[in-house]
Amino acid sequence: MNITRILLVAGLILWSASGCQGAPTDQPPKRSDDGKTPETTMTKNDKPAMPPLNDEEKRVILHKGTERAFTGKYWNHFAEGVYICRNCGAELYTSKSKFRSECGWPSFDDEIPGAVKRQADADGRRTEILCAACGGHLGHVFEGERMTPRNTRHCVNSISIVFMPPGQKSQTQPASQPAKTEQAIFAGGCFWGVEHHLEHTPGVRKAESGYTGGTTRNPTYREVCTGKTGHAEAVRVTYDPTQVSYEQLARLFFETHDPTTANRQGPDVGTQYRSAVFYATPEQKATAEKLIALLKAKGYKVVTQLQPAGEFYVAEDYHQDYLDKHPDRPSCHVRVERFDTPATDQ
Repeated sequence: MNITRILLVAGLILWSASGCQGAPTDQPPKRSDDGKTPETTMTKNDKPAMPPLNDEEKRVILHKGTERAFTGKYWNHFAEGVYICRNCGAELYTSKSKFRSECGWPSFDDEIPGAVKRQADADGRRTEILCAACGGHLGHVFEGERMTPRNTRHCVNSISIVFMPPGQKSQTQPASQPAKTEQAIFAGGCFWGVEHHLEHTPGVRKAESGYTGGTTRNPTYREVCTGKTGHAEAVRVTYDPTQVSYEQLARLFFETHDPTTANRQGPDVGTQYRSAVFYATPEQKATAEKLIALLKAKGYKVVTQLQPAGEFYVAEDYHQDYLDKHPDRPSCHVRVERFDTPATDQ
C-alpha cells in the first residue's frame, strides 16, 4: 500500500469517527409507520402537502437530531429533480448541486436562493442549516474542504428532505415563503414543561418560553422571579392550523398542568406561575371558555385566567428547549386526561 493510499484511508477513518453531522444514533431512521418514505400529495396551488412527521422525523427535523451515516435514502441518490423540505414542502436543493462526497449523508454545494438559513450550532463549532420557510433542521454546512469548485458542502439528513422528480416539483410558491401559521400563548407554571409538551406536538412549528401579562418591559428572569413585574412564565406556540387546531393545543395545555391551583404548579409558587390563557382572537377566547366549562362540568374547580394577548418577551436562550437539553431534569408537567375521564376530588 503506497503512502497516498495510506493517507486516504486514515483520513476516511478519522472523518467517519468524528461524523460530519454529529453523534450517530443507535437505531436506523424510520421512514413512516409502514416503513416507507412518506408520499406527498399536491395542493391546489401545486405545493406538496406534507403528511405529519413520525417520531424519528420529529427527532431530527424539529429537535435537531442526526440520522446515522450511510443509512439515509438519499446519500447515494443522483437522479434529476428537486429536493424539498420534508416538514413544509419548500424547495431546497436541485440535483445539479448534489455531489458524491462519501461522507454518508447527502451533499450539496449550493442551495436554491433564499431556501436555506444558516446559524451557529449549539455546539459552538459548526454552522447549522435550516429550511428558511419553516425552520426545520437540515444538517450542517462546511467550507474549505475543496471537494467542488464552490468549496462548500451542505451535509443534509436524508430524513429532512424528499426527492421530487421533474414535473412534480412546486412551481408557484417560493421556497423562502413560510407556510401560513398561527400563534397561541399559554401559561401553566414553569415554562420548561409547558414548552416541552407543546413543542413535541405534530403541527407545531416552534414553541418559545417567555414572559407576558405584566407591566415591566423587556423583563429578565430574575425580575420575573420577584413577582413584581406582573408577568407570567408563558409559552408562545407557532403552529400550522392545517395540521393541529387551537382547541387541540388548548386541551393539551389543560391536561399537562393543574388548572385548579392559583399561582402554583408543583413546587413553584408565585403569580408568575399562574394558570392563564392569553387569547389573540375572539375564537381563541371562546374555545378556552368552552374547555373551562367542560372541566367545571366534570367537577374541576378551574382557576385559569383568560387575558387578551399582549407583548410577549422571549426568555433567555438557556431557557429555550431546556428539558430537551437536560433530559436528566424531571418535569412537574405530566399529562392527565381530564376531558375523557371523570374528575377526581380537585
